[in-house]
Amino acid sequence: MNDQRAEIDWRDDRVPVSTRFDDPYFSIHDGLAETRHVFLAGNGLPGRFGGDFRIMETGFGTGLNFLTAWEAWEMAGARGTLRFTSFEAFPMSAADTARALTAFPALAARADRLVAALESGPGPHRFDDAVTLEIVVGDARETLPRHDGRADAWFLDGFAPAKNPELWGEALLAEVASHTAPGGTLASYTAAGHVRRALAAAGLVVERAPGYGRKRHMTIARKPA
Repeated sequence: MNDQRAEIDWRDDRVPVSTRFDDPYFSIHDGLAETRHVFLAGNGLPGRFGGDFRIMETGFGTGLNFLTAWEAWEMAGARGTLRFTSFEAFPMSAADTARALTAFPALAARADRLVAALESGPGPHRFDDAVTLEIVVGDARETLPRHDGRADAWFLDGFAPAKNPELWGEALLAEVASHTAPGGTLASYTAAGHVRRALAAAGLVVERAPGYGRKRHMTIARKPA
């Protein structure tokens, strides 16, 4: 198992930046709004929530995407369970997670609970008897092929493809597709052509959609039912 931790600098004393990948963990403009646009709306959420719904993600980072999904699940009054599985090679410490998430006061109560869970051990972590978080630590190219289950929605949120190409390779994206349930969807902030082509080659129906803020485009995809 990969036991390396995230290496972080802080921009404006509030935005964590990976020194390994020279990339910020979230938008310096409005990370929460971007997450809602890209990963929730891009996957048709919360409208599709219900039953035993499963989200998978590449790159847990600060946990912002998880908190946003958890909030949306509860605000939608969804019935059933939400299982959130994230594949993370370089986990952030609980202390750094807490510091990063202070940028999002609207999520403060849930952020506190997440940090407490991270401090308690490796998990899986269960919240309110309906939401389960599992963080799979290690290189996703090794851990995803061994993982059981398929996602109803994928959040592809690794660092930029130009800076972290390992997380956007054809083989890994083929694994993402194979770990997607029929009718399942995928969303990513990147619109890189090689990413879209790899997803299409893996059998997904891929579209380029309007991005958030200054990003003109993003990627959405679905697996035929």
